[in-house]
Amino acid sequence: MMADMVAEPPLVLASASPRRVELLRQVGIVPAVVDAADIDESPLKQELPAEHAARLARAKALCVAARHPGALVLGADTVVACGRRILPKAETEAQARRCLELLSGRRHRVYGGVALHGPDGRTLERLVQSEVTFKVLSAHEIACYLASGEWQGKAGGYAIQGRAAALVRKIGGSYSNIVGLPLFELGGLLGGFGVRLP
Repeated sequence: MMADMVAEPPLVLASASPRRVELLRQVGIVPAVVDAADIDESPLKQELPAEHAARLARAKALCVAARHPGALVLGADTVVACGRRILPKAETEAQARRCLELLSGRRHRVYGGVALHGPDGRTLERLVQSEVTFKVLSAHEIACYLASGEWQGKAGGYAIQGRAAALVRKIGGSYSNIVGLPLFELGGLLGGFGVRLP
């Protein structure tokens, strides 16, 4: 059994997402601090989904780094996109329904931006793209998923690690990226600061 790693310098997660905390624990990392960045996450005019994910990850890391000098600060953002369209983090059932109806029977992309800001002032970044293909969803399947409540606050109105797994016909690329944090790429960023996964 692997021991959990407490990074030196300490790792600060610039996110309140319980999914990201759980993904870090999955690879033996326990953040010293979880400190969510309070930034405007609205897309810029004509901003592409990949650019949006990368910009927000960097902005979160830099925002929180100002409060934690001497720490490694991890910022991440997940964007679900259908073509050039950035889907919202569903806050209402109507929003979630529109997302599911749009994704039904189609392939879409999930972009994960990751930024790691170090005490030496460097910021290392990665952008990861995964693909998800949904089955054609019946009205009953959409209604049942909405009733589960899992869609709340989720980019694209679904959580692949939950009941939506039964709606997904195919994925390509990093599964952990779809959940909220690409772990393989994170390992590379940590290595850039001399930190190894346990």
